[in-house]
Amino acid sequence: MANTNSPFGFRQYSGTGSAPTYEQVTFGNAGLVGGILYSSGAIYFGDPVVRSGSGVSTLVQAAGAAGGSTVTMAGIFVGCKYLSTAQKRTVWSNYWPGSDVTSANTATIEAYVINDPNAQFLVQSDSTGLAAADVGANNDFNIGTGSTSTGISGAYLIHGGATTAAYPFRLLSLLYFPPGANGVTTGTAAAAYNYGIVGFNNVETKNATANNT
Repeated sequence: MANTNSPFGFRQYSGTGSAPTYEQVTFGNAGLVGGILYSSGAIYFGDPVVRSGSGVSTLVQAAGAAGGSTVTMAGIFVGCKYLSTAQKRTVWSNYWPGSDVTSANTATIEAYVINDPNAQFLVQSDSTGLAAADVGANNDFNIGTGSTSTGISGAYLIHGGATTAAYPFRLLSLLYFPPGANGVTTGTAAAAYNYGIVGFNNVETKNATANNT
């Protein structure tokens, strides 16, 4: 049975913390961790994000294959809190809609981001798929198309493991569990759209390195 092409971004798989928050940190609210969230574009749960400038700056959806592979990531976006202009109340959301807050209220916005260097994420691959030989290599991603209905990211990993130090993720393993999932050993381990477990390679809390294969 073929794998289903249904990317969901980078979903935390393990870390030094515990579910559900693991090592998420707060960006925003008077400059905590040095950033605010005020982007005119939507940012979805599981999207890689970067700073748009140095110092206290805006978090934006990372460009991925379009050029983000050489930009150090801020981390993985996992939700936000903001004062809604339309609803006149504080809203907690798993995605940032790209609107519904005035620039004067940017200090009321908090973005939740995972940037722990030891975090691991489950992610779907592209149409080429991942193979066991790719484990240990660095990989880029494509941002895909997020869902405004669910707030879930559409980002996925691009096959093409390399020694490129600037690539943002390192493939740590294929997903072999539970049985029946994309990427298990029953004929789909090296097929299109299988799943992999990745860790950060190029993130603000970790220096980028070449792969070790």
